[in-house]
Amino acid sequence: MRIMSDQTPASTGPAAAPANVSFLGLGVMGGAMARHLGKAGHTLTIYNRTTARAEAWAAANPGISVRIATSPAEAADGADAVITCVGNDDDLADVVLSPNGVFSTLKRGALYIDHTTVSARIARQIAVEGRDKELLCVDAPVTGGQSGAEAGTLAIMCGGSAKAVDAARPILAAYAKRVVHVGKSGAGQTAKMANQMCIAGTLAGLSEAIRFAQIAHLDLDKVFEAISGGAAQSWQMDNRFHTMAKDEFDFGFAVDWMRKDLGLAMDEARNLGASVPVTALVDQFYVDVQAMGHGREDTSALIRRLPRRAKKA
Repeated sequence: MRIMSDQTPASTGPAAAPANVSFLGLGVMGGAMARHLGKAGHTLTIYNRTTARAEAWAAANPGISVRIATSPAEAADGADAVITCVGNDDDLADVVLSPNGVFSTLKRGALYIDHTTVSARIARQIAVEGRDKELLCVDAPVTGGQSGAEAGTLAIMCGGSAKAVDAARPILAAYAKRVVHVGKSGAGQTAKMANQMCIAGTLAGLSEAIRFAQIAHLDLDKVFEAISGGAAQSWQMDNRFHTMAKDEFDFGFAVDWMRKDLGLAMDEARNLGASVPVTALVDQFYVDVQAMGHGREDTSALIRRLPRRAKKA
């Protein structure tokens, strides 16, 4: 346990009563969200599986008073709210439900928020486990990417009781511009799956359109000007059209992570009996991109599998 600064940061963003908040998982997304919480005036404890990353985060944010915990249990002890943003179902179960996990020490009536993109099954399991301790549990995956996390403009889809989501809103306001309660426990994760399906389908169409225009020798700036203001417009087009055309793919959310998310979506679709053929097809396109060695590039690298030049007849 280590205090990195005794400075009290000025409150920023929507007003919220200061709380003892613990944030676990300081990756690209989590690190930015934790920063907003500290700047909003909350008493902040951080934990990362790699302690060096937590120490580096604290050193990079000298204006934020922070305590570094050595375990999830220590991080949760005495907290009013615990927030997790880790890797996958197994990581989340270990951090929350293991003997040294968050739920082993989190006090009755406290708030637990998870920002990890995981299965609806683990979200529901955590909610059931939390119910025995009278915890307010919210599965709250986010969308908006690294840029949204850094700017504090994420959109968050929440599953859980109305009481739990209402309790979470003042804390989420530090880094979100939109918080939507979509349903009961697990519903936030299911909504995130729908979000990823939309992104994947849009990127597939955008990839083909850009390559088509290039092979037709069109001026891509003019094409963008012509079509981006109509029915084809999308966030992906606005933010990735020109970078995809130039083979620039260093934007944060990796192909490998998208494949994880699409796998969750297809598993849930099978459980529900829903048909998702486009999602399954784009997932296989991403397999091609991984095989080309580009799994750590941004999801817009989907265009790499399409040739820049026309095939010979």
